Amino acid sequence: MIRMTCVRCPVGCKLIVEEKDGEIIVSRNMCPRGREFAVEELKDPKRILPTSVKVEGGEYPLVSVKTSKPIPKSRIFDVMEKIKKLKVRAPVKVGDVLLRNVLGLGADVVATRNVEALKDEMELGEFERSGVA
Repeated sequence: MIRMTCVRCPVGCKLIVEEKDGEIIVSRNMCPRGREFAVEELKDPKRILPTSVKVEGGEYPLVSVKTSKPIPKSRIFDVMEKIKKLKVRAPVKVGDVLLRNVLGLGADVVATRNVEALKDEMELGEFERSGVA
């Protein structure tokens, strides 16, 4: 028996999941989405991956990003390795696709904040001297 909280809607049903004779039995779900969630969570769990990407020439050294859709939990570390190698040039806008179809999983890596470009090299020097960089 496994207990889990469904996250498919705001209700947050406290599910009880059991496997009997090869069949997954879900109880305490208030809607069909609870069963769908429990079965997927047992067979092929997926997650949205939030992280950050390095930015060159920007007002901040990093931009927050996330995958455009859930990816298999088993592939998170592979995707992180790919993202870790990525550098983008400012400006970056919310919604910019920074990496398309990462590892062929059908999910893009998209920016979740704006990072403006620094106006000139003098501004960059001042930024670095401030100890923020």
